[in-house]
Amino acid sequence: MDVSSPWWTALAGLLVGICVGFAVFRARLCTFGALEDALIGQDWRRMKVFGLALGIAIAGAQLLSLLGILAPERTNYVAAAVPWFGILLGGLLFGLGMALVGTCAFGSLVRCGSGDLRSLVVLIVFGAVAYATLRGIFAGVRVDGLERVAVVLPAGLQADLPSVLGRLLGRDLRGMFGVAGLCLVALACADRRLRRAPRLMTAGVLLGFGIVAGWLATTLLVDEFAHPIAPQSLTFVSPVARAMFGVLFDQASLAEFGAGSVFGVPLGAFVAARLADGFRWEAFDDPREMKRHLLGAILMGAGGILCGGCTIGQGLTAGSLLALSWPLAMAGMVIGARIGIALLMEGSLTDLVRGTLRLRAK
Repeated sequence: MDVSSPWWTALAGLLVGICVGFAVFRARLCTFGALEDALIGQDWRRMKVFGLALGIAIAGAQLLSLLGILAPERTNYVAAAVPWFGILLGGLLFGLGMALVGTCAFGSLVRCGSGDLRSLVVLIVFGAVAYATLRGIFAGVRVDGLERVAVVLPAGLQADLPSVLGRLLGRDLRGMFGVAGLCLVALACADRRLRRAPRLMTAGVLLGFGIVAGWLATTLLVDEFAHPIAPQSLTFVSPVARAMFGVLFDQASLAEFGAGSVFGVPLGAFVAARLADGFRWEAFDDPREMKRHLLGAILMGAGGILCGGCTIGQGLTAGSLLALSWPLAMAGMVIGARIGIALLMEGSLTDLVRGTLRLRAK
């Protein structure tokens, strides 16, 4: 039995995806919902759950790096240059699109598993636009235009916070960052209301360990000589695009962790929905809703590729490495989501501008 076959990493992705999809559906956990709660309702509970997941992911990834199992510089998040403009713009587009759809790419997979046909349409458009931006008609604009606006790091320096600060201070700080991750875990556990919500806490824990499991699977189950691939973990932008390509054109493209997780998340959500008698077929209410979802899918597809991931891929996976792209992408997503929320509340871009001008006049 060849345990280094890429299909084993796909199986690992499927299993991890099933676990997180099941837990997230049961907890009704959503990154956009958490942002909306925090920005509009000043309720930070669900954001603390993502902080819990991030803390576990940081502690686990830094431990794997210290043990020599994970090499951050081999991942797609830690490169020799940081295309800051593309990351910020992509995050802004993704956040705006997320607001228009009402959830992110990961949330769309979860909803799709529970019978939401709107999310199926969103994922098809999202995946097509993401692939066009990754390798298709828009790839030239991305590579030759937006990504050329970048900060090139000095030779030997990696684009992650432990490496930059370690070079400045002359010591390895990964252990300290791992401890900082555990502090995020403690912050979430200190919230009494969260301790009374075991499904939310469980979803956060499984998301965090899912990130660590992804790093392990794509390092320990990969033959670097027969099937050389970059270590990866949970992210739902380019894997959705590659999974669509694999289903339509090239079955071998499905033999990767990302594609496995793309199929695993809706499968886990489907099981959870059926067990809770929560599976319901849903469709668009009217053409206006459909147009809003389609526009959001386009923005998320292009933006997700530009910024290098979704709220999970950048927010947790890149965050676990403390990549320099992580705060830029998340800042763009938060700003974009806030603009999207305001746009939905005002009804149109014109009304939003007018409302803003009225507030300034007062």
